Amino acid sequence: MPKITSGTPSGGSAAYDAATPTRPAAMPTAPAATPPAFRAIPDLIHEHARAAPGRRALAQATGAGIDAIDYATLDDRMDRVAGALQRDGLRPGDTIAVCAATSIDYATVYLGALRAGVVVAPLAPGSTPEAFARMLQDAGARVLFTDAASADTVRDAGLGTVARVALDGAGAGQPLADWLAAPGVAPKPVAIEPGWAFNIIYSSGTTGMPKGIVQSHGMRWVHVTRGAVYGYGADTVTLLSTPLYSNTTLVVFFPTLAYGGTVLLMPKFDAAGWLALAQAERVTHTMLVPVQYRRLMARPDFDAHDLGSFRMKFSTSAPFDAALKADVLARWPGGLVEFYGMTEGGGTCILEAHAHPDKLHTVGRPAEGHDIRLIDDAGVQVPPGEAGEVVGHSGGMMTGYHGQPEKTREAEWFAPDGKRFIRTGDIGRFDADGFLTLADRKKDMIISGGFNLYPSDLEGLLATHPAVLESAVVGVPSAEWGETPVAFVVAREGQAVTADALKDWLNARVGKTQRLSALQLVSELPRSAIGKVLKRELRQRYAGDAQA
Repeated sequence: MPKITSGTPSGGSAAYDAATPTRPAAMPTAPAATPPAFRAIPDLIHEHARAAPGRRALAQATGAGIDAIDYATLDDRMDRVAGALQRDGLRPGDTIAVCAATSIDYATVYLGALRAGVVVAPLAPGSTPEAFARMLQDAGARVLFTDAASADTVRDAGLGTVARVALDGAGAGQPLADWLAAPGVAPKPVAIEPGWAFNIIYSSGTTGMPKGIVQSHGMRWVHVTRGAVYGYGADTVTLLSTPLYSNTTLVVFFPTLAYGGTVLLMPKFDAAGWLALAQAERVTHTMLVPVQYRRLMARPDFDAHDLGSFRMKFSTSAPFDAALKADVLARWPGGLVEFYGMTEGGGTCILEAHAHPDKLHTVGRPAEGHDIRLIDDAGVQVPPGEAGEVVGHSGGMMTGYHGQPEKTREAEWFAPDGKRFIRTGDIGRFDADGFLTLADRKKDMIISGGFNLYPSDLEGLLATHPAVLESAVVGVPSAEWGETPVAFVVAREGQAVTADALKDWLNARVGKTQRLSALQLVSELPRSAIGKVLKRELRQRYAGDAQA
């Protein structure tokens, strides 16, 4: 396989040259104290196209089977995208936006824009028109790539003079096939620098102003170099069923291509279809959020599938129950790695669950070269063994929130020596072995009668009841206590349990200050597209029920 080496002597990426392709040197097989010099991902893809043009690069599951393109085709399409953007006057540092369903065309536009040095703002199709319009304006996007699935959001947003290109040829804009530069075009080479903006990932924009998290090419390179220990290579087949606008997906998507492997896209997750696809395609790697692991492991036919090709499974974005991790380890071949971190970057903790089965209640230890500390409300580092807000520093950190310097300052903490850290808003505690256990989101902590209550403690106890599939605990206003905890519970299928009986069971096992004031049985918990429980919606639902 083509391997990864240093860039040009100037520190940028080597502009590719068809006459003299670069033959990179090997990636390390373990984290190195001095990581390999920066390379730009579009350049690596070009090298794979020269070394193995017929190797499958991108594939997509469809109702009729699997569509796929090889590295030579991907490389050509990236050139055509880059050439079209340059033709339309976009220069390095300009921005495009993509609001569409996951597809091969989505991926090629993303990668082609990067080749031109253009910044990509992937936007969620499920955004409200108002939030979408704010994000598009904030990003300063010159061109919007969209499709029929996003037609309502785009139509109601009011786009002004932003040019539109329809990935699926629908009436949402100029058809992609007509917009692309001619086949075989050679775009003007761009020597990408590690500090250049790579993409802008937007935080939740359901209320207030969404925050655009600017990630650099250097930050993405950190993700690539980390992949050296996880078995990526030319024979990798990575199955992804989370959306391309999510950083959860991208931290595995880009490294797979950087190592010359195949990315198999599943635009809409369903457990039965996912298992069949993983078996048929001999999938080696995947990224799944915890709720997807839960749905897969709950399938009665899970053990009937041959998943022996798996080398590594990843998870991030939401709390991963220790019992569920144990079930995955027991019944699913290959390693299991949980990443704890933020889209904003800063510090990352990594739990190699297969290597530390006694630490499944934690999110692991700080990654190589990552500095994770805990601070109190006054911004002072807490003594060993005490809980505090998690802050982190690493080589992979956002440059800031796009156009919002005040929000950037709120997200930063500086050590006494001036070292910059990113605040997570999470409360955690290190154990004696250096593994981090999370208590809760700082904003989700409940202060009841002057006592700090952590919803995760109550959720963990509820998880031990045989009738409970999953739960979420939130704080709601209380005239007597200031705040009081309320639980929302999804019961296991076939289990007969009442809300009152379950509330009484829990309250008999906790201290007086932790007792639930109410418990509701629900059919499912509201979640984002990447599986995060939307506790804000639960609070709103409870308030609405109380007023009814």
